[in-house]
Amino acid sequence: MAKNNELVVGLDIGTTKICAIVGEIQPDGVDIVGIGTSPSRGLRKGVVINIESTVNSIRRAIEDAEMMAGCEIKSTYIGIAGGHIKGINSHGIVAVKDKEVKSSDIRRVIDAARAVVIPLDREVIHILPQEYVIDNQDGIKEPLGMSGVRLEAKVHLVTGACSSAQNLIKCANKTGLDVADIVLQQLASSMAVLNEDEKDLGVALIDIGGGTTDIAIFSSGSIVHTAVLSLGGNQVTNDIAVGLRTPAPKAEKLKIDHGCAMASLVDKEESIEVPSVGGRNTRHLSRQILCEIIEPRVDEIFSLVQREIQRSGYEDLLASGAVITGGTTIMEGMPELAEDVLGMPVRRGVPGGIGGLMDVVRSPIYATGVGLVLYGKEHLGHRFFPIRQDKNLYHRIKLRMKGWMHDFF
Repeated sequence: MAKNNELVVGLDIGTTKICAIVGEIQPDGVDIVGIGTSPSRGLRKGVVINIESTVNSIRRAIEDAEMMAGCEIKSTYIGIAGGHIKGINSHGIVAVKDKEVKSSDIRRVIDAARAVVIPLDREVIHILPQEYVIDNQDGIKEPLGMSGVRLEAKVHLVTGACSSAQNLIKCANKTGLDVADIVLQQLASSMAVLNEDEKDLGVALIDIGGGTTDIAIFSSGSIVHTAVLSLGGNQVTNDIAVGLRTPAPKAEKLKIDHGCAMASLVDKEESIEVPSVGGRNTRHLSRQILCEIIEPRVDEIFSLVQREIQRSGYEDLLASGAVITGGTTIMEGMPELAEDVLGMPVRRGVPGGIGGLMDVVRSPIYATGVGLVLYGKEHLGHRFFPIRQDKNLYHRIKLRMKGWMHDFF
């Protein structure tokens, strides 16, 4: 088994499940060697609302992953989502001192681009460079060493509530884990399910989880827009529970076993057993009735996604269409309904670019977890949260800024 410094662990703390995935670094990529999952009991719409319940769920997932991988997990990369996440595009301009772009010039232009006013209760989670411009020559990805007198940087800033990020870190720390970094969930998922051609042509990633729907729009190889909708698969489950008068756990099972996002795809003669509440007898209903309850809610989710894409102004740049992922998208008929609502080609995204337990994790459920491992591989050694008891927000942000500078050079 690999040594601890050769392992990267991704911890997907979701609204309905917590998933820990252990990846072993190989010369040609990553092998998945351990997986642990546990029902999530302490989150609502991606935000921690009960620390102890979340800690217990994390501990169970980590223990399962440790047992499968045969190792002790000490550090992890954590995904973050929730309605508090905001993304903005920013622009910085500096003069090139010696008419040749050096590391210090790139550092200064990134500082200029991130110099936007954000509330004190928020912090910058990511600075994602889109492109550089040297003397009006745009589309430059690597400006280091190029000649010019004026350097511009276009970046995408992702900010989140300090309290939400700190609560995630606190939950991980209480289980004995150090947090190497917190990562935007749709950024992690994109690393697992999108290919470079899609990012270059323009694509919308739609990650539909239990409590939230995360959106990331790529154009010319870079993220240009991010958004989080506080609507997800749990709302579908609640609709089934109310519409069929069945307990929520049974409604979830009905959704997984028999759900379909388009009622027109279901045979009218097919029937299902529906458990009742209060000890009443089970009922036999047409499967189409179940699907007629599911379809309006899923249609609403994709309609809100379409509205967000239109609001972003990048709708005409999505030549590759959309990729849907996340546990909710496993349901039959999801790509077909998405194509109808969004009016563009849609495919279901599953993790790729990995080895080891590939067959186990090739499901939209594991997109974020696998993406966190791939993110960790690329940023191995850049630890932004190395001190478990550190509560100084300024110190943490300073550490993250040092890590970003390493990423650029």
